[in-house]
Amino acid sequence: MLKKIWSFLLMNLGSLAVAINVHFFLSPNSLATGGVSGLSIVTNKLLPDLSLGLIMLILNIILFIVGFIFLGFQFGAKTIYASLALSFFVWGLEAFFPMEQALSDDLLIQLIIGQIIAASGMALVFHQGASTGGTDIIAMILHKYFSIDVGKGVLFSDIAIAVSSIFIFGPTIGMYAFFGVILNGLVIDYTLQQFEDNKEVVIISRESELVRSFIVNHLGRGATIHHAKGAFNQDDKEVITTILNRKDYTALKRYMTSIDQRAFITVHSMNEILGQNFKRLA
Repeated sequence: MLKKIWSFLLMNLGSLAVAINVHFFLSPNSLATGGVSGLSIVTNKLLPDLSLGLIMLILNIILFIVGFIFLGFQFGAKTIYASLALSFFVWGLEAFFPMEQALSDDLLIQLIIGQIIAASGMALVFHQGASTGGTDIIAMILHKYFSIDVGKGVLFSDIAIAVSSIFIFGPTIGMYAFFGVILNGLVIDYTLQQFEDNKEVVIISRESELVRSFIVNHLGRGATIHHAKGAFNQDDKEVITTILNRKDYTALKRYMTSIDQRAFITVHSMNEILGQNFKRLA
């Protein structure tokens, strides 16, 4: 129960971070950096009587209806909640912290800071198994009917929104928006890697049995043992492969230093791990 409450709080914190970027950084500078927020900023220019939060809410509802028509009920409750929460957060910020002008005359620094805040928030939402909806739905439709990769579909949709802003706000703003789309993707990827900083550790040691026992019994992790032969002296060796998080990897290094300082260890950072105690395959 506590884990679910924590996940709910993190999802709201992530949505709030995205809303802060939209309200304080993107909207005052007319930066349409993709997603429903970017589309809403463009639409708000055409329909200035409607608040940005209300436009985001309307667009999210329309996209979910389109998604239900073309994709069926493939959206989790978390995604629906996060997308609506984002719209309400933007509306609340507009109501309580109205922006008369941009925070600074330096457009680039506002874009960078805002996108870092938003991308970190989106990574929080993604880490809870949800998303903020929007262009994800368009990407899923493109994937179903045109076999376009979902990641590429999101990128194409966001770029299209950024390019459309050129015709509304001019080429300078449009180019900044395009840069924001690229920056957003890079920061999201980096932040998600920090959440899931797992490493594949491959160990060749004379104390193979002690190492295996430490990994299984002390760290509570699994391991795979391969039998190999050294190329130089043809000695038979055991190769232990395991997946560890940062904390367990640090503990293993300390243990290896104490029992076998001549051990050979290679470490690989993992972008994604599926199966068993990690992510589900489906």
